[in-house]
Amino acid sequence: MSRSRDYWQIIKHLSVQRVFNLMRLKCSFWWTRLTKRPRIWGKPFALSIEPTTACNLGCPECPSGLKMFTRPTGKMDLKKHEQMLDQVGRQLFYINYYFQGEPFLHPDFLELIKAAKQRKIYTSTSTNAHFITEAKAREIVNSGLDRLLISIDGTTQDTYEQYRVHGSLEKVLAGARAMVEAKRQLKSATPHLIFQFLVVRPNEHQVEEVFDLAREMDIDEVRIKTAQIYDYKQGNPLIPENEKYSRYRKQKDGSYRMKAGEGNHCWRMWSSCVITWDGQVVPCCFDKDATHTLGKIPETEFNQIWKGESYSEFRSQLFRARDQIEICKNCSEGTKVWV
Repeated sequence: MSRSRDYWQIIKHLSVQRVFNLMRLKCSFWWTRLTKRPRIWGKPFALSIEPTTACNLGCPECPSGLKMFTRPTGKMDLKKHEQMLDQVGRQLFYINYYFQGEPFLHPDFLELIKAAKQRKIYTSTSTNAHFITEAKAREIVNSGLDRLLISIDGTTQDTYEQYRVHGSLEKVLAGARAMVEAKRQLKSATPHLIFQFLVVRPNEHQVEEVFDLAREMDIDEVRIKTAQIYDYKQGNPLIPENEKYSRYRKQKDGSYRMKAGEGNHCWRMWSSCVITWDGQVVPCCFDKDATHTLGKIPETEFNQIWKGESYSEFRSQLFRARDQIEICKNCSEGTKVWV
């Protein structure tokens, strides 16, 4: 398993304009940290775009799976998506087509990928792999998708379904095998295939096994991810016993707290943002219910939102009192999300 080809794929999507924009963002971020006066030079180099909020599973820490959204369920309109890409700018070189929901429930999901690839943008998505057939796998490879994260979260059905409620490990493995075979048949290096293993207490004993499984199946990479737990302060049955795999540390009184993530700053507010299926621009992936909508595209031009009053005030609030913003209280900024 090697990441080198994937890194090279990312590098190939860079340009002078994109590198210069990234440098401007970094400079404005550090200027803001030094002066405490928010400045934003440049536009985001990365986006998360939500294809749909619909999902077939019922994962216990996911608003989509629990059907607990206050915002409506829907799917990204292809025409609006084209308008969004035109507005965000040519400096953009990375899109993760995932926020909430299962992307492949969008009937035209791969058309979104193709539109981004026409603009030479690196594309990634995350899936529970229940809808990847042999035919779909070939379509995915031909779409030009650069990276595919497959959520596995268990090496046996009994373990897997404790978090991926209503899910079938057999379907996940069949979808993964179909992707490996489609890449082989089409002689394609992409998409880079990743087994993403979200560690919770029911599956932490299988961490090593997922690496063995990935090698056996010729998956390119394994990522061990720590889990965000909503109700964690008094403990939670999903928090791993091995603290290495947890975002939370047990205190002497038996309560839990975030390992890190403190401090009044956040690089995400300069580097990227999230766009929901209906065009709402929100600060980051922790705002799952879009409670901090900063604007809506394509109705409002993206640059007006990115450098507008609402965004500026949100960045200012981060530097004044990040711990007073609800979505920031359980944020992994500064922690090890990937182990």
